[in-house]
Amino acid sequence: MVDIQCSDDYIKVKKENMIKHYKFKTKPYEHQLKALEKSWASDTFALFMEMGTGKSKVLVDNIAMLYDRGAIKGALIVAPKGVYKNWDAIEFPVHLPDHVEHTKVLWEANITKKKQMELDTLFDGGDDLKVLIMNVEAFSTQKGLDFAHSFLNIFLGRALIGIDESTTIKNPTAKRTKNILTLGNLAKYRRILTGSPVTKSPLDLFSQCKFLDPFHLGYDSYYAYRSRYAHMLERNFGGRRVQIVGSYRRLGELADKLDKFSYRVLKEDCLDLPEKVFTKRLVELTDQQKKVYRQMKEMALAILDDGKMMSTMNVMTQLMRLHQVTCGHFKADDGTITHLKNNRLDSLMQLLEETEGKVIIWANYVEDIKNIVTSLKKAYGEDSTVEYHGAVDPKVRQEQIALFQEKNGPARYFVGNAQTGGYGITLTAANTVVYYSNSYDLEKRLQSEDRAHRIGQTGSVTYVDLIAEKTIDERIVKALRSKINIANEIMGEDIKDW
Repeated sequence: MVDIQCSDDYIKVKKENMIKHYKFKTKPYEHQLKALEKSWASDTFALFMEMGTGKSKVLVDNIAMLYDRGAIKGALIVAPKGVYKNWDAIEFPVHLPDHVEHTKVLWEANITKKKQMELDTLFDGGDDLKVLIMNVEAFSTQKGLDFAHSFLNIFLGRALIGIDESTTIKNPTAKRTKNILTLGNLAKYRRILTGSPVTKSPLDLFSQCKFLDPFHLGYDSYYAYRSRYAHMLERNFGGRRVQIVGSYRRLGELADKLDKFSYRVLKEDCLDLPEKVFTKRLVELTDQQKKVYRQMKEMALAILDDGKMMSTMNVMTQLMRLHQVTCGHFKADDGTITHLKNNRLDSLMQLLEETEGKVIIWANYVEDIKNIVTSLKKAYGEDSTVEYHGAVDPKVRQEQIALFQEKNGPARYFVGNAQTGGYGITLTAANTVVYYSNSYDLEKRLQSEDRAHRIGQTGSVTYVDLIAEKTIDERIVKALRSKINIANEIMGEDIKDW
């Protein structure tokens, strides 16, 4: 009879050797290697890795390893709208080893003839790895769910499903959550990825973990799970008796259960990360924004085609108006502000749900700052957010900095504009910086980056740009990253390129 402990040790050594000698396309950091050691051969696993620590690479490498071993033939990646295109354009191209032959297709709700031909390649019966990347919102539709089922069914279980930013399925009553849970049995391997699995309460964990295995947490019923870990109170609202959470309990027991199938990584624990990590979130323009953006662009080009020389100020005004539209508003010549239906604020709030610790949020327009502050205070409480811009009294600004820098204080979000807050102040309490919108000025961008990345900062800092695709947003961020000062470089006919 084989000794069980000896057998376990043998398997552990085999796993470690597999990783040690694997032909990675990009070299993993130490914490990524450890995550792979723990997870790559497991049927189910949770990568609770903070933003900026490279959890996407871990999953891509995991998929490659399982494919090389013949364990899987297909992979379904599910992520929010602002993230899922990054898997197609960045994560797989950058990290999937060159020796892995694959077919990769990005799902789109509007299926053209060309897109249908792409989707059909997933069913050609070849031996290459098939990868389907879908946005989580698609699972609120029958069309998206049916296609995912059809895709997974061709592999007879030899597939992996990865849910990126898995708090998007934390609501057990949401249609997309229910639909995604039905996919679990169609794949032998299941992964969830998030930087912050518990956004508001330990109850957030239930649906995420149920996707992996209904009994990882010991309960198949949400209400039984809630009864175990939350003390419920009855309250009367408008004549209706409802139950609300009074407090949480047995959290040590819950943590022990999680530890068996998850790996937690915080930036502060990763000593080999680069000092600055840059990433982006894509924001889809609404139909109203697209219409106004197109009209404003045509108007700007018409002014240029008039043949008159434009001053730098006029050029920047045209660019600013286009930029404002991507943010969800624009200022008319008479000074009135028109608000446009947009997805930008929702994208920010979703991003923050996945983010640990304190966060700096830079916005170029005071109108945006007001909206951000209102939303944050509504979601996280009055003390959660401080603001810093020209309309705030200088004495109050210093108080706001002190509140934000307080290590265990309630102020978690610092919202400001780089024109006022980008110089001279220290905000090292945060190691995540979000650019809701950017200034055109390179100096302001660099200075604002350094508010968090300066003496006193002990960890890596992650910078996230919110970008509306195929708009001036992309050009601004690309120029700033290339160290181009737009305000000085753009002249006359150059605006046509923008």
